[in-house]
Amino acid sequence: MGILNVTPDSFSDGGKYFNTEEAVKSALLMIDQGVDIIDIGGESSRPGSDPVSVDEELARVVPVIEKLLYLRPDAILSVDTYKSRVAKEVLDMGVDIINDISGGRLDPEIILTAAKYDATFVIMHSKSVPKDMQQFTDYNDVIAEIKDFFIERIETSRQSGIKNIFLDPGIGFAKSVEHNYRIINKLHEFSSLGFPLLVGLSRKSFIGQTIEPDIEKRDFPSAILETIAILNGAKIIRTHNIANFLTVKKIFSNL
Repeated sequence: MGILNVTPDSFSDGGKYFNTEEAVKSALLMIDQGVDIIDIGGESSRPGSDPVSVDEELARVVPVIEKLLYLRPDAILSVDTYKSRVAKEVLDMGVDIINDISGGRLDPEIILTAAKYDATFVIMHSKSVPKDMQQFTDYNDVIAEIKDFFIERIETSRQSGIKNIFLDPGIGFAKSVEHNYRIINKLHEFSSLGFPLLVGLSRKSFIGQTIEPDIEKRDFPSAILETIAILNGAKIIRTHNIANFLTVKKIFSNL
């Protein structure tokens, strides 16, 4: 899953693909490199970020989706949103996956919307909203609490008609540095829930706090951690550096 942030303020590439033409060019390059899914985001979810309106988010993502599907109608697209109105608009256009950082908590209508379009729904674990989520990093047992969250959200989603679900433990979302490494190490504990595990750790701040403060130099440690995530059960890797990860993927395909 290649990351395409159509925002001015995302932590790694904010502003880089804010222009529609540049965003589409980047997505086409990722597809040509061999990426399976393009995940398009119109609102930054970095810690401390402010929300944007539905209209602003749609203004950012719709032109990109429109042009990308015109040029590559078979592309598998995901949109990173927690807003049901955004989800409805993009699913109407032909988007396949809704990637909700709240797992359907912030706007419960989004689950019904995804079900109506028979879309895949990504249930990600977090607490609160990106603006203040890092104030909520207390857990008695981070793995057990994420698992309980997944169980409840899966039940709600299935009752609403969702058939296809990905589970994302939300690395970097209301988690301490230690929590993030523990999640990567214990990913296999979520496999028993029976749904593919999606992991997004690429270039995140916990890497900067332990290995490399320069965001542009976090790709190599990201690839190492992504490899460990695969070994521990991850099936979908959401990443910035497609070339690096495809090298990892090619090695795994030959094992």
